[in-house]
Amino acid sequence: MKKTFQTKVLPWVIPALVLLLWQVVSSLQIVSPSLFPPPTNVFLSFWGLISSFVLFEHIQISLMRAFTGLLIGGFIGLSLGILNGWSKLSYFTFDTSIQMIRNVPHLALLPLAIVWLGIGETSKIFLVALGVMFPIYINTLHGIRSVNQGYVEMGKMYGLKGWKLFRHVYLPGALPSIFVGFRYALGVMWLTLIVAETIATSDGLGYLAMNARQFMQTEVIIVTIIIYALFGKLADVIAQMGERRALRWNPTYRE
Repeated sequence: MKKTFQTKVLPWVIPALVLLLWQVVSSLQIVSPSLFPPPTNVFLSFWGLISSFVLFEHIQISLMRAFTGLLIGGFIGLSLGILNGWSKLSYFTFDTSIQMIRNVPHLALLPLAIVWLGIGETSKIFLVALGVMFPIYINTLHGIRSVNQGYVEMGKMYGLKGWKLFRHVYLPGALPSIFVGFRYALGVMWLTLIVAETIATSDGLGYLAMNARQFMQTEVIIVTIIIYALFGKLADVIAQMGERRALRWNPTYRE
């Protein structure tokens, strides 16, 4: 019973209190309803967007941009992390250059991305891919290089080498760090998408929010923020499920 309360009920206590406080503050008009509409008005706007199917179109476009960028940036970051963690030659050749690029805020490249790639989908996907690449790269590199060398030597004693050594020793040892990078990259993905969709675009959740701002539709802006938050939470939950499944052999991840 105690475990059920902790896992099922307790996580929703703070959101419920926030909603209650929000409703009270809005109902008493402590803040102007036009600036801080009550949850009931936000829900009505949400239902109106769903009924007109406008919301689904923008969500579909935003998800396509987000996960296309995640796949591209994640693949590049994972590949470079494994390569540089596995090979000292590759590490000394590429890591310094990668670290120099990493320290440039990727969102600062937005004007340059528009000049290079235009205002279409390519520039937005490019920014998302660039944003997610570095967290995955750093954590993959750290995971590979932090594998216990005692396990490596033991694997070699059992005749493991090359791909088999990587598959059975390096990869399992690096997976916790890789998943940390992946979960962090999911947050960067949504952050980058929000910024990219508020500039030079005509669709997506970011565009929906900016268009609502021009008409002072605060309810719609809050709806888009809530949707971003829900998608971020959902993505993190799915990543946690994958992490527990992939690392079920690890005592730390057992229930």
